[in-house]
Amino acid sequence: MRSTWAFHSASESESLGVTASASTIAVAGDVAARMWPGNTADVTTLIPVIDRLRRRFAIARVCVVADRGMISAETVAELEARRLLYILGVRERSDKLVRELVLEDAAPFVPLAINKRGKQTDYEAKTVMLAGRRYIVCRNHQEAENDAADRASIVAALERQLAKGDKALVGNTGYRRYLKTISDQHFAIDPDKIAEDNKFDGIFVLRTNTDLNPLAAMLCYKQLWTVEQTFRTAKHLLSTRPIFHKLDETIRGHVFCSFLALVLKKALEDRIAALGRLGSWPETIADLDSLTETEIAHDSKRFIVRSAPRPAASLALRAAGVALPPTVRDATAS
Repeated sequence: MRSTWAFHSASESESLGVTASASTIAVAGDVAARMWPGNTADVTTLIPVIDRLRRRFAIARVCVVADRGMISAETVAELEARRLLYILGVRERSDKLVRELVLEDAAPFVPLAINKRGKQTDYEAKTVMLAGRRYIVCRNHQEAENDAADRASIVAALERQLAKGDKALVGNTGYRRYLKTISDQHFAIDPDKIAEDNKFDGIFVLRTNTDLNPLAAMLCYKQLWTVEQTFRTAKHLLSTRPIFHKLDETIRGHVFCSFLALVLKKALEDRIAALGRLGSWPETIADLDSLTETEIAHDSKRFIVRSAPRPAASLALRAAGVALPPTVRDATAS
């Protein structure tokens, strides 16, 4: 299982829905949808989804991969009580044990370079054992460079602001993370805070009870981007939100239609990939939408003329095994 995600109601007083989409690594697709009241906390949804999937699909061996927003101490305890394998995101900044001990471990990293669409991403990972727990410390070098550049930009802006006066910085938490108080309502840039922040550049930490090597565990966790992508697709591309229904039944129907659309979208993308091609979903939708038929009359006869399909539509139709009707056909025969 990868994770759960939710669409919360805009108003918790209404019984608008929350859906959790769970995916299995073996199937690599969406397999079920679950709904809760809109005021349900994310961290309480993971265990019910796991239990339901195991019962419904008779899954014997499960490895739960979830980001830190879905995890609490109670959730980890429940996973361990069920003897389930897991790879979980850790709050490396707020977890004192991780911040002060795990990140300070001197063990060497194992490097990995990934090339995707002509772009190389450099990763590294290592295992750190502490207090009977196995942590995987990971670093993305390109993200580390971005983090350092962002921090340098913030510090430069701070220096300019401090030169003008620091009253405007009192309520700015984004700036104050790099400041120290030197007197009442007066600040200065704190080099120690900047140095402390530097050690988090490009870093993400995992906790796992699997025996996967560090790089394999990291790559499993990185697959969560597909859940993020599914969430964005459902919200924006498939227009799941906003929800204008008020009854539980109609909300469930609305969300189920979005879920079904996700399943069909994934099925079509898999078929396109099987052809060795890559498809753009917005282009596919636009090109299919551009297909038209026009009925014309000529010499007391009526004909139906079909427009020529654009490239993305042709690819989708080929992948789905759908044959278009002739460009021109007799309307009476239709």
